[in-house]
Amino acid sequence: DPSRLRPPVLLSQENTQIRDLQQENRELWISLEEHQDALELIMSKYRKQMLQLLQGRKGENAEPVLKIHQANSLEIESQIDRICEMGEVMRKAMNVDDEQFFKVQEKLAQLELENKELRGLLSISKEAFEVGREDLPD
Repeated sequence: DPSRLRPPVLLSQENTQIRDLQQENRELWISLEEHQDALELIMSKYRKQMLQLLQGRKGENAEPVLKIHQANSLEIESQIDRICEMGEVMRKAMNVDDEQFFKVQEKLAQLELENKELRGLLSISKEAFEVGREDLPD
């Protein structure tokens, strides 16, 4: 077990931090999805109202209304793009966190293996020293 040589307090803190980050990521994804759903709902209602308005004003010039609609559409598109960018940043952050975690785990495994080998060498050295002391005359 790679965690046996690390102080339990550090492992506990790291595990807690990882769980907190994972929970925060899940919450952010849920929030992002909720915002996207809300934007879609708002836009569908807005389009429906604009269509009704335009149908009611067939005789009038609809150009100003269309310009406002286009401006609002562009603003909402830019907000959706920003939300998608935030989602991508969160996804990249999760990947970086995962990569960092695996690197730490790999390094820990390497250090534990090295420690085990060094302890074996130390044990052999101690045994050789003990045998050498026994061979010496009193």
